[in-house]
Order: sequence, then C-alpha cells, then structure tokens
Amino acid sequence: MAALERIQDHGLLRFLTCGSVDDGKSTLIGRLLYDTRAILTDTLAQIERTSQRRGLSAVDLSLLTDGLSAEREQGITIDVAYRYFSTGTRKYIIADAPGHEQYTRNMVTAASTADLAILLVDARKGLSVQTRRHAAVCHLLGIRHLVVAVNKMDLVEYDRAVFERIRADFQDFAAGLGLSDTTHDVTFVPMSALNGDMVVDRGEALAWYEGPTLLELLETAPGAHGDAAAKAEQFRFPIQWVCRPQASDDPELHDYRGFSGRIESGTVQVGDRILALPAWIETKVKAIHIGGQPLTSAVADQSVTLLLEDEIDLSRGDMLVKAGSNGSTASAANGDGAVPEVTKQLDAMVCWFAETPLDRSRKYTIRHTTRSTRAAVGEIAYKLDVNTLEQQGAEKLAMNDIARVSFRLAQPVFCDSYAKNRATGAFVIIDEATFDTVGAGMVV
Repeated sequence: MAALERIQDHGLLRFLTCGSVDDGKSTLIGRLLYDTRAILTDTLAQIERTSQRRGLSAVDLSLLTDGLSAEREQGITIDVAYRYFSTGTRKYIIADAPGHEQYTRNMVTAASTADLAILLVDARKGLSVQTRRHAAVCHLLGIRHLVVAVNKMDLVEYDRAVFERIRADFQDFAAGLGLSDTTHDVTFVPMSALNGDMVVDRGEALAWYEGPTLLELLETAPGAHGDAAAKAEQFRFPIQWVCRPQASDDPELHDYRGFSGRIESGTVQVGDRILALPAWIETKVKAIHIGGQPLTSAVADQSVTLLLEDEIDLSRGDMLVKAGSNGSTASAANGDGAVPEVTKQLDAMVCWFAETPLDRSRKYTIRHTTRSTRAAVGEIAYKLDVNTLEQQGAEKLAMNDIARVSFRLAQPVFCDSYAKNRATGAFVIIDEATFDTVGAGMVV
C-alpha cells in the first residue's frame, strides 16, 4: 500500500534533454533506460548487433532514441524522440531534442510540454551558443526546473575545477537571463553518460561530488500541476466540442447538451459557479461526465464533458472559467484572477520556425487553445540575441529567431500570461497560404 501511495504522490514527469550537438543527449537517455532496466530484450539485442556492425566494443546506447535512418547513419538527432519508462516509484515521458541550430523548432516543440529540462554541457567545450539558446528557450517556455548536466567528465579526468568553472559560467549567464533562485530550480550534476557515473548509479570516479544523482533528482522533481503553485491554478476549460448524442430511443439523451474538452488547469466540482466566455453569462455545473460515467469533481489534464444548469449558446473555441471570488461576474472581470484577459491584441515572445521570414504585410492564423482567428503583425519590438541577451531592432524574423511581437486579432482570445498559465498563455502561428505552423508564441 505504501508503494502505491509513493507512485501516486510522485506522479508523471515529462522532461527533455537539450543542449548543443554531440553533448551526449541520446547517450544519456540510453544510459537511463539501460541502467533502470527499461529496455526490452529484443531491442537491446538489436542495438548490440548494430554496434557490432560498426566495429564498436561496447553498446552504442544513443541508438535507443535515434530512430530515423538518417539519424543512425549520421550519428545525430534530427527529430524529437519520445521514450516512456517507469522506475517503480514514478512514470516518465522523455523527449530527446536535437542539438543542431536548424532544428531548434523541434526542440521548442519538446520543451512546450516538459516539466523539467536536462541541459547537457560538454565538459571539454563549456557553454556554447546553442547551449545558451536552449537555456533561453527553456526559460521562455516556462520550465522552472533545470538540471545542468556537465557530461563527458571522463574526458577531462573527472576534474572538479572544470565542473566548477562551467557552473560559474552558467550562473553568470542565468542571472542575465532572469533565472532567479525564487522562481527557478537549477541544479548542477557532473556525470559521464558513457560510463554511467552519476546517472543512475554514483560510480567511483566522482567521489568529490556529494549531491544527488540524476535519477534521484528526477524521482523527487515536481510534476505538472503537482507543486504548491499548481494548487492555486485558476480553472480553464477551452471547449473542443458540443456533445449532442443522437439517440432518439433513449429519453435521457433527448435533451443532453454537454461541453467537451480538456481541463487545462485548476479543478471543477458539481455545483461550482461557472462563467461562459465570450458570452459573459454565469451558470452552475450540473454534472461532470467522463467516458459516460458521472464524476463529482475533475482536475487538470482530464478530458471531460460538463453539463450546465442553464442553456447557453457556446461552441468550439469558447471557454468556461470560474466566476469571481464572490460569485459575481463583476468581481471576476475586475482582476481577482478567476477570469483570463479577453483581448484582440497579443503581445508575446515568438520563436520563428519557418525558413520563410515573418512578413509584416501578410496575414496569419493564430491558434490559441481551441480557438483559431486571423491575425496581422503589429510590430516587432525587438529580437533577442541569445548569446549576449541583447535586445536588437528587427524588421523581420528568420528561422529560429526569438523576438517580442504584437498581433492584432480578428476575434478575441481568452489568455493569461505564459508565466501564470502555460496552456492559456501559448499559441501557434499558421501560414494561411501553406497551412504550415511557422511560429510559436508565449504571451507576456
């Protein structure tokens, strides 16, 4: 029983490995899976054969995540690779992000759902431009728990001075980036992913390091909606679908009208006062259903159907939130935090994904939660130099640029700042001509 309680308390942790090219991200994940015995026998046999064909004396653990043929041929990571494993006390979803600058957009995708990031640094090279870029992206995407893993310590003879120098360099960079001790948790770990030192087992080569191993950090890290801040999250329920079952032979379903979607944050109970946006109409939750079964309450990340006491005309893209602290729509609108901002203008930090530059004369589509609306670019306030953190003037954005941009929208969206709510503070930008996703934004 105690073991079951530990699993429930620790919950699911989504994390990613990031950093520059050849810093050992794929090897680190392979080592985690190998040393926690999370690799199937046939999979292990396959990578052993591949390693032998390449003339290697040991198993190449990076092959566990490099699934594309081009990745295996070149020995690099191109697309994000996801792996799942469990240690008995916790379940994990790992995202292995590519290190090349041209694949930064893939890294942004992985970071958007991560609760923790492992930023690898090659002990021989120290901080590179791409290391700084990935750290900046992790900060922009609201990842509050960061492990700086100084890898390949075996290639510098496990020299403590090397580790301390890299730690000091990163702390100086983090101060300029805004990674403060009060808002972020940054931990430094020396390791050798190739040999396994300080990954799952401590090994014997880093006796001078007295901190936790990487796995010990992962076992105790807060998951999504799991720390103290998450308990104060406001209820956000973007409507995905209006559920009207067509079953004329069932009288109970004749007047059934539910609103289906995923709870992005907060909790809801039967009887709660609810405000429907953009109608600004208040009602109460009459019932909560999941898979056809009734619930008395529901929490973040659950996909449910809510039935309301009053008939309100709502559709996909609208949102249900809690009414204000005293139950009135007036108090909700006056800033007690229960209601997001309803706006036709977005000011955001944007990561540009496309090879075609951002064109201020073109129209784009903004997709925010379940709502899509046409948008025009207002202005580019500045572009961020991720190496120096300098704010530079810009008239356009090239691929992988990060900048502060404003948009004018055809329809209102219901948003919070990204720092307060990652779900309602994020959006993607779509090219209307090609339907390609060309950028991602975080509301400031």
